[in-house]
Amino acid sequence: MDPRYPIGRFEWAGSSTDEQRRHWIGEIADLPAALRDAVDGLTAQQLDTPYREGGWTVRQLVHHVADSHMNCYARCKLALTEEEPTIKPYDEKLWAETPDSLAVPCDVSLSLIDALHTRWVALWMSLAGEQWARNYRHPERGLTSLETTLALYAWHGRHHTAHVTELRKSLENLGPAAGHRQTAGGARTGGNDS
Repeated sequence: MDPRYPIGRFEWAGSSTDEQRRHWIGEIADLPAALRDAVDGLTAQQLDTPYREGGWTVRQLVHHVADSHMNCYARCKLALTEEEPTIKPYDEKLWAETPDSLAVPCDVSLSLIDALHTRWVALWMSLAGEQWARNYRHPERGLTSLETTLALYAWHGRHHTAHVTELRKSLENLGPAAGHRQTAGGARTGGNDS
């Protein structure tokens, strides 16, 4: 298994059924609890452990999910209210290195994800017919439909939750000294909160 893609890479079939969209909306609804369960009980040292060699720490990953899903929620609203709006991309790697992503307790972003997903699920549930084909334009990726976005972000939540659960498995296999490693930026792990 490639540790970067514990559930595999995102694959888009080109279209979806109502049933598939309901399933993906359910996955987005379930993400806040699944991610919270994945990090529950991790020590500060473990939260500051990269999920893979050269990867983000668990703390950075949780904050990344909040950052990414906030950006995507705004993109969805733009796609519904404007004609093929061009969205502004952001550098997720640089965002993951900002002081808040390195130090703020995970509970802050977990609470944000709870609230955001309540709104996002309500928005997804309201879409019908041709609304799924509404697009936004990514400057590097081109037009992206809301249908594709739903599938991508259902995958995205599962993808990052699996990063945490796979790390937990490896920490359990290593025993009580596990979790003391170098972060992607080379800093020694540590911290005093979750």
